[in-house]
This record gives sequence, C-alpha cells and structure tokens, in this order.
Amino acid sequence: MEGLQRGFVLHSRPYSETSLILDVFSEEYGRTRLIGKGVRGRRSSLKGILQPFTPLLMKWSGRGEMHTLRHAEAIGLAIPLSGHALFSALYLNEILSRVLDSETAYPQLFFDYLSALKGLAQYSDPEPTLRCFELGLLEALGYSMDFLHCAGTGDPVALNMTYLFREQQGFVASIMKTSPSLFWGHELNALAARQFTTPEHLKAAKRFTRLALHPYLGSKPLKSRELFQLRTRKFTQ
Repeated sequence: MEGLQRGFVLHSRPYSETSLILDVFSEEYGRTRLIGKGVRGRRSSLKGILQPFTPLLMKWSGRGEMHTLRHAEAIGLAIPLSGHALFSALYLNEILSRVLDSETAYPQLFFDYLSALKGLAQYSDPEPTLRCFELGLLEALGYSMDFLHCAGTGDPVALNMTYLFREQQGFVASIMKTSPSLFWGHELNALAARQFTTPEHLKAAKRFTRLALHPYLGSKPLKSRELFQLRTRKFTQ
C-alpha cells in the first residue's frame, strides 16, 4: 500500500509472545488483517494505541491474506464509551468483522462507522444510532430496499396498511394479523427516512434489520450480544 490510512482496530488477539493479529477497518482498504510484530513488547510505543475505538493512521506491507503493520499512530483520543454504548460499539465491530469482504473499500460505510461511534458516545439511547448504522451497512453490502412502494403493485405504501417483508422481493400488501415480517406503512416510512421518534418505530426498525442481516450473519451467535445479555442478567439479579 502507499501512504498512510485512516482506520480503526476492530479486533485483536495475541500472537506469539509479543505480537498481535489485528482486524482493522480502513477508509480505502476496508477490512484488512495485519500482524503487528513486537507491538506487545515492553519497549513498544504501540502498546497502548492499538485498541478499538481509537482513530489511527496506519501503514502496512505484504501480500496475501495477512499483511505486516509498519506504522501506526493515534490521531485522536479513544472515543469514550462505557456501559450499553460500549457493548453496542463492540456489536458494530463484530458485525463488520463478519460481513465485510476483505480488502474491499467501503468509504461511505467508514464514515458511517465513525459517525455511529460518536453517536453512541453522545446519546443516552444507542438504539437509533444502531439502526441507522445497520441500514447503512445493508446499503454498503448492495442490499437496496424500497420502503415506500408496494412490491406487488408499485403503489405508494399507505400509512394504515400492513405489508409483509419478502427477502428477495420487498414489501407486499398483506392482510395477515401477526408475523415478525409484518410492518405498518408508517413504520416503513420511518425506515425510509431513518427517523425513529417513537418506541414502535424503533422496534420495527430492529425487526427489519435483524431479518435483513440474518443471511449475512448466519446462525452463529454474536459474542457481543451474549456479553451484553450476561451483563444485564448480572445487574438485574
């Protein structure tokens, strides 16, 4: 690669006594796997900065699936995250690690990710930020969805009608009473605008993004979700 890349560490794990395997998300190269040789050593200047949620400038070299980290420097303080916001940010890192193609640029998604981290740090309720990011992620993956028209007739969705989500088709007018895939027209309007001002709209958005992301994430449980559930049970017992 040429020049320095803006990026974030998504995940790291120890390798040998002093090194790290790093999954990073960069502006121009997307998700990339690096080996940071000696970065855990006592004399390493990188020991404290190769952490998630710290904005970095990085450079690496090499071919194949694993590259070698050559330079890293923090260009800002770590984004302050704690509690629910921290678990939400870990969730973002996990889904990016699982669904993004390696060595593929997602420039808009990179800025969506940065915006989501800032939103999680700023707002008390992480849910609207998470739903907006998930919708942006689906777009980056090429998953386009028309929320404003019935896939069966082409007519604009009516606020007081219900529509059944079909994965390969879109939303089709339906008289079904209940289904996880059933949405009101006003919920689809909120999804199209990415404005979730009511609890009902937030719940509908979460239902949709889970349905739409499932083919990409598969059935393997998300570790970040399990950690959050364990934490929640601990504090409610």
